[in-house]
Order: sequence, then structure tokens, then C-alpha cells
Amino acid sequence: MSLKGRGAVITGGGRGIGKAVARALAEQGASIIVSARTTKEIESVAAELTADGHKAYPMTCDVADEASVQAMAKAAVEFLGTVDILVNNAGIAPSNPVKRVTLEEWNQVMGINVTGTFLCTRAFLPGMLDRSWGRIVNVCSTAGKRPSAAMPEYSVAKAAELSLSRLFADRYAKRGVMVNAICPGPVEAELWMEPGGLLDQSQRMSGAGSREEALETAGGKRPIGRLAAVEEIAAAIVFLCSERASYVSGAAWSVDGGTVQVIV
Repeated sequence: MSLKGRGAVITGGGRGIGKAVARALAEQGASIIVSARTTKEIESVAAELTADGHKAYPMTCDVADEASVQAMAKAAVEFLGTVDILVNNAGIAPSNPVKRVTLEEWNQVMGINVTGTFLCTRAFLPGMLDRSWGRIVNVCSTAGKRPSAAMPEYSVAKAAELSLSRLFADRYAKRGVMVNAICPGPVEAELWMEPGGLLDQSQRMSGAGSREEALETAGGKRPIGRLAAVEEIAAAIVFLCSERASYVSGAAWSVDGGTVQVIV
């Protein structure tokens, strides 16, 4: 699945799935822009990749802000020459009962998860269309297929992102740009594992006696019996970014260990 000569931008690339995707794409030969709002994290990722002999550059960007996205897109082309691959991974996932969701929280989640994907796609799409080759992968969630009562605004945002993916896919597949989505379930990454993250929230809701018990319970709800590793999600994304995915368009791949038990 060589990506030698390809330029790739990964939003939300400072940690978790985004960091794993940046490394996986770099190992296939792509030159990388690692983007996020947190400068320290993306500088660390880019430095690690550069030390290993890869081409990687950090770029701070707020995907919910159009001016920030446009500036990042312009700089990315200057650094890479062409941007052939876009992985829209930036997102936030708060946990709130629906009756407690404030309008500010709702708008923030929609802005980053939906508007951010729209703005980044629109910024990089013209160059891909000019070259008749492009890969856009939107990192969605099982919650976009089966809403989570504990994460209402996130669930709706991810469902909207799936719809957005399909709209772009249908319009541009004939012109060589393949747009797809993946839908991970729980992943052993910072979003779940860091203090105050989704694991701690899951522990409180389930009444588990420890984080270890809560993790075992969360994993046990999956047919596969555990949470995903970030590398497993990244592997699916790399395939969708490769030449081998030349006939995959408009997909919403579940990479969730069988969590959402539907045939779609």
C-alpha cells in the first residue's frame, strides 16, 4: 500500500488515533502534516516521525474556524507540494445527559466534528480534483450509527458527519476522489484512558469499583471482547487512503469489534 510521493494532512493528529494514523501513513512513504489546536502535541509527533526518517511538519489549526483552515491548507501545499490525502480526525466527545447539554456545548461539538470536516474537505478538495486523485477519510463513530444516550450531541454530530461523507463521495467519485468514513467504537487512547476521560465517566455510570473493572466491562460489551488499539483503527484508514481502495467510495466502515450489529 505504498504512498510514496503522496502528501497527507491529518487533523487531530497530536494524539490517539490521529497520531497513529500519522505514523502509519508516514511508514507507507507519505509526507505528513500533523495538525491540531495543541502546538506542543503536534510538534512532538512531527519530531518523532522526523527522527525516524520521515517527512513530517506540525501545523496548528482550529478546524472550526474557516480562516485558520484556509491558512493551514495554503501552508500545507507549500510544505508538501500536493495534498493527496486528508484524514478528518479532529473531534471532541463530551459525555452529558441530553437534558444537561447547553447550547454552547452543542455548538462547540457541531463546530469541531461537523463544520470542521466540511471546511477542511472544501479547502483541500480542489487540488485533488485538479489531479483526479484524492483520498478523504472521515473518522466518525459507532455513535453516528447507534446514538449513545450518554453522548447526545456527539452522536448527532457523528451522524451528520456520516451524511456529509456520503454527499461528498457521491459527487466526486467519478473525478477520482474517494471519500469514505470509518466508525470506531471505544479505543484505548487518551479520549478514553486519560484521567477524566470516557473510561472514568463509564466507571461512574456503571458503578464499577475501579478503572480496571470499568475497562473490562466496556471491553466485554464488544463481541471481540476488548477495546481497540489505535493501530487497528489506523490500519483501516491507511487502506482507504491507498491505491488499493480505488473502488471504495461512500463507505461507512465499522471498525468496532462487532459493536454495532447491523449489516451496513
